[in-house]
Amino acid sequence: MGFFRSIYGGLYDVFSDARVRGLLAFTFSIIGFATVVFWLLEDWTLLDAAFFAVVTISTVGYGEIVPATVAGRIFCMVYILTGLGVFVAAASAVAEALIKRREHEAPD
Repeated sequence: MGFFRSIYGGLYDVFSDARVRGLLAFTFSIIGFATVVFWLLEDWTLLDAAFFAVVTISTVGYGEIVPATVAGRIFCMVYILTGLGVFVAAASAVAEALIKRREHEAPD
């Protein structure tokens, strides 16, 4: 039970931090915007566009689908250069909040 309490407490701490919430909201906004752009430019399904947006910003890059249009490729380059920094900042902020929680719970 302590494990689940620790996870819940960590998530509570993450979402209690206004900076983390802001970064997460901005990250999801960028992913949502990119999803719509890829959906419109590449004529992909919304699921394929969202999948590509998440895989690209997280640097996983499976390569299953790639932009075929010039506009899609140019947008993708801009998306990677701007989105990666935002994604890393959000992931770092979440990790920092979880580490602070873990240090707070650690016995002296």
